[in-house]
Amino acid sequence: MRWRRSEKRQKWFKAVRRLDEADGRKSPKTFVFRNFKSREYMHGHKRLEMDVSKCREPKPLLDVLNLEDSILVVAELKGFKKENIKVNVDKRLLILNAKNQNRKYYKRLNLPARVIPESMHTTYKNGVLEVRLKKAVEENAVSKLAG
Repeated sequence: MRWRRSEKRQKWFKAVRRLDEADGRKSPKTFVFRNFKSREYMHGHKRLEMDVSKCREPKPLLDVLNLEDSILVVAELKGFKKENIKVNVDKRLLILNAKNQNRKYYKRLNLPARVIPESMHTTYKNGVLEVRLKKAVEENAVSKLAG
């Protein structure tokens, strides 16, 4: 018995084709690799090599948690030393700045509430920076009746 490729296609294939037609695409989408070079080896085998110098590193993850009496900012700054990380706070603005031999990171954040800059407490462990700030007490204006 000889194996032959069947002309029948799976049901999902027709559904995908219909979706492409609905989007206005007549042919399947092609992907272009720009920073790749191919090198040919013995016996006609090819190997793709990528130029790493043109690739950018993903941005560090950053979370801002609004707690009852404080604000917690958690940032993933893997690969930086504690001495090279600077944190500046002013009312509702937080600035993170980190430098390494080959990398730089700068982030400006608007905080959800006013904070007391003197109450800043930072910890840096295993590449994770935590900044805890106390919220400033907001006084509401109360009108008094003279009488």
